[in-house]
Amino acid sequence: MATNKTSDSTFQDDISSQSNLVLVDFWAEWCGPCKQISPILEEIANEKDNLNILKLNIDENPTTPQKYNVRGIPTLMLFKDGKLIDTKIGSLPKSSLEDWINSYL
Repeated sequence: MATNKTSDSTFQDDISSQSNLVLVDFWAEWCGPCKQISPILEEIANEKDNLNILKLNIDENPTTPQKYNVRGIPTLMLFKDGKLIDTKIGSLPKSSLEDWINSYL
């Protein structure tokens, strides 16, 4: 499953309508670590059928990052049944990301 984009206007529906675990990547075009982690998230998205990955551009969608107190990017948040269950900030190696995700699957 590939990563999908979300926005301020669709965010709540996007995280609530999923039966799977949802990982939201808060990112920006100008963010070096965001570009570094993006292909890793794509790989994980393609490897895990029970995980949905959404990307939210913080420059185009300022409301949702404010609501969730996103202070630095990349910020990765895990949601289950529409509720925030965990957060990681910064670029992580694939093995660390997988361990983190797997602990909630």
